[in-house]
Amino acid sequence: MHILLTGSTGFIGRSVAAALARAGHTVHGGVSGRRPASGALDVPMDFARDTTPAAWLPRLAGIDAVVNAVGVLRDTPARPIDAIHHRAPAALFDACAEAGVRRVVHISALGIEANDTRYARTKRAADAHLLELAAQGRLRAAILRPSIVFGRGGDSSSLFMNLARLPVALLPGPLFTARVQPVAVHEVAEVVAALLGPASETEGIVECAGPEAVTLAGLVASLRQQQGRRPARLLRLPDVLTQLSARLGDAVPSAPWCTETLRMLGSDNVGNPAVFAQLLGRPGVHYRELVAAAWR
Repeated sequence: MHILLTGSTGFIGRSVAAALARAGHTVHGGVSGRRPASGALDVPMDFARDTTPAAWLPRLAGIDAVVNAVGVLRDTPARPIDAIHHRAPAALFDACAEAGVRRVVHISALGIEANDTRYARTKRAADAHLLELAAQGRLRAAILRPSIVFGRGGDSSSLFMNLARLPVALLPGPLFTARVQPVAVHEVAEVVAALLGPASETEGIVECAGPEAVTLAGLVASLRQQQGRRPARLLRLPDVLTQLSARLGDAVPSAPWCTETLRMLGSDNVGNPAVFAQLLGRPGVHYRELVAAAWR
């Protein structure tokens, strides 16, 4: 098929582009001002501005399916989170329904249902819009909600790997309580390709979660062990200093640590891995094997 892949230059998008190409599809992708992923045909697009169906309809000529892999962690003037997470994807989904593109795969996030951050609210809004179009019979939709996605090139993955190299680490309090079910980035990409296979009938929300939950502090400790290092001392940063460090991160737009991240860590990021494993044809990579399987 000819597949329009948004976010093809991003961390997840690059893996998705490669998986779709391996499956024999032609990938049309690109992000404004950046080079497309290897093997992808460049399609100019700007999620900060392309918030009407009319902006997307010309890009859908000859397209059989759409995969949306665009996402940001923080709201900035150059990358407004409401446009990127909600208004532009909703416009793209409406254009798909109008143009007759019947298959849409949208990459969202796990743990957004009980979270009131702008990140979660905007993600939920796009999910709800796509599900409504599917309920009306205007297209077939699958929404992937992954827990933490691990792999080389991911900002959070690099952060956790760097923390795992420290013999002594001061970690914010939520890292000792919030549970996650990490998944390897290449397996998320494999599931996208499986959803676009001729035999796939899976629709609706698919929770992309690893086989076992672990706290973020436990994940850091495991990553250290997987690198052959001695156990580290993981110390809890006092709450006052945690809040202060997050506010300092607010002043650095490119930093992954900020008050929004701190709020998102206040709840678990876990789900049922059954459908994810079924689409893979095997259980996902266990968090104790992430370095060998995904850090390459």
